[in-house]
Amino acid sequence: MKLDIIGDIHGCFAEFKELTLKLDYSWKNGFPVHPSGRKLAFVGDLTDRGPQSLAVIDAVYNLAANNLGYYVPGNHCNKLYRFFLGNKVQITHGLETTVAEFEQLSPKAQNEVRQKFIELYENAPLYRVIDNNNLVIAHAGIKEDYIGKHSSKVKTFVLYGDITGEKNPDGTPVRRDWASEYQGDAVIVYGHTPIKEVKSVNNTYNIDTGAVFGNKLTALRYPEMQFQSVQSRMPYAEEKFRKM
Repeated sequence: MKLDIIGDIHGCFAEFKELTLKLDYSWKNGFPVHPSGRKLAFVGDLTDRGPQSLAVIDAVYNLAANNLGYYVPGNHCNKLYRFFLGNKVQITHGLETTVAEFEQLSPKAQNEVRQKFIELYENAPLYRVIDNNNLVIAHAGIKEDYIGKHSSKVKTFVLYGDITGEKNPDGTPVRRDWASEYQGDAVIVYGHTPIKEVKSVNNTYNIDTGAVFGNKLTALRYPEMQFQSVQSRMPYAEEKFRKM
């Protein structure tokens, strides 16, 4: 199994396309296909904050529909899913950019996007255990003893990280560093917490290098364990990066 696992895209479609081209994918079908059969995987948070969330949805939907990609949802995906279901959600923290794009569409196009994303989301597992249990892809990571479980506690952990329920001075949730305690054999690839460089601890890899905050979009090539990045076109926002 050969995968290119891509960090949180957050609507940065141009960077996503550039990165896949750098990884030798062809876009001649309108979505990225590798000539030697490599597949793409995504750690979630496809949308929000960036300029082209709907284009990212379309590409990932086509990959999943053609069995060419592995998607797991992030917390932003979960919120967009609830929005598309008609649930009451706050149009904040980046969702407003996706909703603004969505509202520019005709009713017919809106319905197509809504149906595609709902299908993508509902067909995705909360996290993926692949390559004979050697690889786990989970949006905010996962504890070793949670692998194979799907309780509400596991869902909260996978979508939001190991949150304490407390808040930092800037309003963001306080999160424990679960990766420093991980002792498992499986490689865990995750995102969610923006950092400037890939963080590798105990067989875990945070590959959210803050594309939407002006740093870069990163892919982890598996099983080679090599990294490939492209520079973000977004304005740089130093305060968004977690100090490690």
